[in-house]
Amino acid sequence: MDFFAFPPLAALLDAAYGALVGLSSLLEPFAGGAASAAAVILVTLLVRALLIPVGISQAKAEQTRARLAPKLREIQRRHKKNPERLQRETLALYRAENTSPFAGMLPVLAQAPVVGILYTLFIRPEIAGHPNELLTHDLLGAPLGTSLVSAIFGGTATPATFLVFGVLLAIMIAVAEVTRRVFRPVPVEGDSPLNSPTMLRMMSALHYLTAVFAAFVPLAAALYLTVTVVWTLAQRVILRRRYPLPVSTPARVSA
Repeated sequence: MDFFAFPPLAALLDAAYGALVGLSSLLEPFAGGAASAAAVILVTLLVRALLIPVGISQAKAEQTRARLAPKLREIQRRHKKNPERLQRETLALYRAENTSPFAGMLPVLAQAPVVGILYTLFIRPEIAGHPNELLTHDLLGAPLGTSLVSAIFGGTATPATFLVFGVLLAIMIAVAEVTRRVFRPVPVEGDSPLNSPTMLRMMSALHYLTAVFAAFVPLAAALYLTVTVVWTLAQRVILRRRYPLPVSTPARVSA
């Protein structure tokens, strides 16, 4: 089912498309043939700026969860044989701290419609019944509407395609590596499966999924993802300094 076939959603998508194409026209005297790519970057920066409160909310929630972790572990230790008491005591702790176990999740859901609209603009060949001209534009000779995988298997890959995608993927991999090193998960106390080397490797590998996904989406979407991951890393570094996690002695990781 095509949700954007419904008139209200189609109108919304068409309005977003018109705004992006209009911005491309404004940037054309300065960016030339890369005007549409520049418009994608500016829109992404604008969206990320509007979502700064979301990042702040998430940082606060992460700080709260880390602060309550010792108390939650004690409650789990004391009432692990009584699930009802465990749930009751856990909720009571969150109420006493004026927070919720779901704090920080609602802001993530709030940005989903914005991200969904932007992503849809980059993958649909038609918008509200007319061709999506955005996907016919290019960045340094690489079409914004073509993915790296489709270009390779379709036989349309050019040196420009490999160059542009190569730079974007290199940036995303570098950001993923920095994120993995700076924001390592804190080992869980006790003999937990989360401390196993296999689980830790899987959690580390998740940082690189964005780069893998970027190879399968149109270049415009890959450009959006690149700007997003760079912004996210910078924002997390800044907010971690503003809302630092409690300092604790790490638990010994199981061999």
